Amino acid sequence: MKINRSLFIILICFLSGFASAQLKTLKGKVIANEEVEGIHILNKTALKYTVTDTDGSFEILAKVSDSLMISSLKYIHKTIIVTKSMIDLGFLEVALDERVTELDEVIVGRFFTGNLNSDIKNTEIKEELNFYDLGIPGYTGKPLTQNERKLHDADSGPWGSIGLGFSVNFHKLLNRVSGRTKKLREIVRLDANEKCVRRMRDHYQDIIFQKEVLADSLKTDYFYFCSDDANFDEICKIDNGVVTLEFLQKKLKAYMANRNSTDND
Repeated sequence: MKINRSLFIILICFLSGFASAQLKTLKGKVIANEEVEGIHILNKTALKYTVTDTDGSFEILAKVSDSLMISSLKYIHKTIIVTKSMIDLGFLEVALDERVTELDEVIVGRFFTGNLNSDIKNTEIKEELNFYDLGIPGYTGKPLTQNERKLHDADSGPWGSIGLGFSVNFHKLLNRVSGRTKKLREIVRLDANEKCVRRMRDHYQDIIFQKEVLADSLKTDYFYFCSDDANFDEICKIDNGVVTLEFLQKKLKAYMANRNSTDND
């Protein structure tokens, strides 16, 4: 028997509203002696995740009795059980202790023989330390920007599971339905676009403007003119010097033609 689509959507919205009513936004701040940006905050109960800002502040959805894990390579990880007073207050402050790591024994007088095989053994090269070496769950890839972290939090995780334990990722669903995920994706794209504009100007403006003399304000206007091109995002992703230079030279001809046309009107 097929379920009426409208009825299914209403049911999902009702259940999502019920689930959201239980979770509340809990603001917090991490206190430590050194840098507090990028510390991982994981709600192990509700499967929510965020990262601290530059001042150690964060926001995460939680309810009473949820288990929050605060983890970082620099500090001893800590688990906090959310209490009713924390939810009522809407704020949580967490102090972290620095992780002290003992150094490996140093052997004085180690030398290299010139034999590649034996010298490699002498170096005792070890793999780079990461979160999982220390038993800490966390992201070990390229650090995310603040807007990328917001997008990750809004749209992460599977949609849910079907079976006896049917479940839906309401947080992800609501962000999609409300348009928040789409808005965050556009913000992240514009951030990347702005970064690429600055990189192109730093690397290629001396070459591009060897023959065309433009004021600095017009140079800036030219690079943003380039960013309006439909192929701009793809050019940025390729990040190939020859391709980028050909693109910029082609756009410069179009930009100067537009300026001449405007001046003659």
